[in-house]
Amino acid sequence: MLRLRQILTAVLCTGALLSAAASHAGETAICYNCPPEWADWASQIKAIQQATGITVPFDNKNSGQSIAQLIAEQQSPVADVVYLGIGSAIQAKEKGLLVPYKPKHWDDIPAGLKDPQGYWFTIHSGSLGFMVNKDALGGKPVPRSWQDLLKPEYKGMVGMLDPSNAFVGYAGAVAVNMALGGTLDNFTPGINYFKQLKKNEPIVAKQTAYARVLSGEIPILLDYDFDAYRAKYKDHANVEFVIPKEGSISIPYVMTLVKNGPHADNGKKVLDFVLSDQGQALWSNAYLRPVRGSISGDVAAKFLPASEYARVKSVDYERMGAVQPGFVQRYLAEVR
Repeated sequence: MLRLRQILTAVLCTGALLSAAASHAGETAICYNCPPEWADWASQIKAIQQATGITVPFDNKNSGQSIAQLIAEQQSPVADVVYLGIGSAIQAKEKGLLVPYKPKHWDDIPAGLKDPQGYWFTIHSGSLGFMVNKDALGGKPVPRSWQDLLKPEYKGMVGMLDPSNAFVGYAGAVAVNMALGGTLDNFTPGINYFKQLKKNEPIVAKQTAYARVLSGEIPILLDYDFDAYRAKYKDHANVEFVIPKEGSISIPYVMTLVKNGPHADNGKKVLDFVLSDQGQALWSNAYLRPVRGSISGDVAAKFLPASEYARVKSVDYERMGAVQPGFVQRYLAEVR
């Protein structure tokens, strides 16, 4: 009788475990703007699945495309969470696309890097500069300044994501504008710069252009340090990251919960994970600056020296988000 009870118990436990596993395996959370080639989302999403059982499909939208999709789907949302440049998140909040959620480790996030009500919060940041494939320069010197990119020798070699749509493109516009004497209330230096750059026939991409730099199609890309370091140290490409001598800016990237998302509970678990010790360590290993803690020593040693990063500044990110539509209007009217 005892043996029979043991067998029945084992069968029941096994059945329960299998049932739980089957249920767990079917869980999904939809994230907009989580491309595998950007910020090593591929590793993060794999870890989320392993730790929580939640599958997060890859999504190659940029920040602007994500917001446009959220607006189009507002009556019947598809996404549960979204990853955005900070200015785009501020706009998404204003448009009523988000709902507050304060994830685990909320209190560890500095006050200036989260919405007080929980509408968005930073998960990591990067510094903007030039990602340069030196093999694709054809013997030309590595550009060291914003002004260098205007030289005829780099005609057709400079790439950027669309400043009117992708947040990294807009971040590049803010960076060059401020480096050349502009402010968040005066984009004229930046607009004039893009007018000049247009004569050099820049390559304006709509989607993440990491692979296009590695292939040599885009020799010089306005991009973040984390992409350049990943290319150099993980993909072993002959890539160099340059912080332009006139200066640049750092940019936080944030996540948030979509209003009325169909898998809100799973979305919350995803947001909890990206701020967890494991999630933050993965960002660090991908050469991003985690919002909690610091970059591990062996990874930090691969960054440019602190003297180079002294030229990287923060900005008023709330203001940066607020003035983005005005910049986009000018860019479309005067440059594009």
